[in-house]
Amino acid sequence: MFDPTEVVPEYTADVGTKKGEKVDYAIMRDGRPIILIEVKCWNVDLAQVHASQLYRYFSVTEARFAILTNGTRYMFFTDLEQSNKMDEKPFFELDMLTLRAPQLAPIRQFSRDKFDMETLLTSAGELKYTKGILRAIEQEFEQPSDELVRYFTKQVYSGNLTKAVRDQFCEILKRAFKQFINDAINERLNSALRSQESTDKPESETTASEGAEAGLETSSPLKTSWTGARSSGPSWPKSWIQSAW
Repeated sequence: MFDPTEVVPEYTADVGTKKGEKVDYAIMRDGRPIILIEVKCWNVDLAQVHASQLYRYFSVTEARFAILTNGTRYMFFTDLEQSNKMDEKPFFELDMLTLRAPQLAPIRQFSRDKFDMETLLTSAGELKYTKGILRAIEQEFEQPSDELVRYFTKQVYSGNLTKAVRDQFCEILKRAFKQFINDAINERLNSALRSQESTDKPESETTASEGAEAGLETSSPLKTSWTGARSSGPSWPKSWIQSAW
């Protein structure tokens, strides 16, 4: 069961001279709204929707978080750039159809027992700016900017940076990025394989290896006695909103 005083549908959020303006849902704490939620039809593309209503509601309430959803996709907003003014871009997005485990951690912070305003605001900033930096890196990998081409070219080339030279190094840089990523992936895979091989190594081989490192010959009477003694020992949409609150 959910507390109807915490999940309020059709919450009234008067905007200026407009009275009776209502937001679809408001999550309340101590009688004050902390999260505003605007719900669209399931087949609405949220990327094409300007959250103007939510934007207006946000500025006239005490809420610091807002969610725009069509039931499968959720876009989380706050006011990182200007106080009491909802950011144009969400700090976090979630698609229930492509949900991945790492995305669950930010969602858990919105549950009733873990909700902490300051912690959430800090996390929101980290999520938003990390996402922006990753997007910028991706764009640079796909099409390096003139600034990036100039920077790397100067590290390896001392001649004049003519347009022809910049164009040539732009392609070289693209290939270098791809090679760097491939080498990093291969190294991680090889490292994982080596670790797995070490884990799967038979005990007899491990024992022989340990004995060799200790200076013991595998055929020596000392090793035979030691292994014999060792072997004789003991072996060792609404429902989602309501259920979250």
